[in-house]
Amino acid sequence: MEAYFVARWLHILSSTVLFGTGIGTAFQMVWAMRTGRVETVHSVAAGVVVADWIFTLPAGVVQPVTGIWLAHLAGHSLTAPWLLAVYALYLLAFCCWLPVVFLQIHIRDLAAAALHARAELPRAAMRLYRIWFALGWPAFGALVAVFWLMVTKPDF
Repeated sequence: MEAYFVARWLHILSSTVLFGTGIGTAFQMVWAMRTGRVETVHSVAAGVVVADWIFTLPAGVVQPVTGIWLAHLAGHSLTAPWLLAVYALYLLAFCCWLPVVFLQIHIRDLAAAALHARAELPRAAMRLYRIWFALGWPAFGALVAVFWLMVTKPDF
């Protein structure tokens, strides 16, 4: 099998997993938090944390590796302006995603404690959720811009 085909296939597959898991888990978390129900928030947040570890993290690692491999195989300069923009946007998305993971873990743990105590969801969980929600938008926008750059490869 041709190296370029393998690199392209892995890159497209991992971008699909990365983006799809991101949107899917974000939707689930928003939907769960809207209910305010401790059981729902705990269950969904626990699943979102697991999904990030088994889907988002590996896809997030595969993306830059296959991207650089693909650019090399295609003969693109790794310092082409459009690729430099991709690197910066990907770094922005990563810098938003990393704290989001820890916020999800904390929300899950707060919901677990409330569930165990038969209490309401603590206000701290909603405060963390608002930060989580705010960090999602620049990450989403950055990845949409990366998709655009990968498709168009503009000359800046």
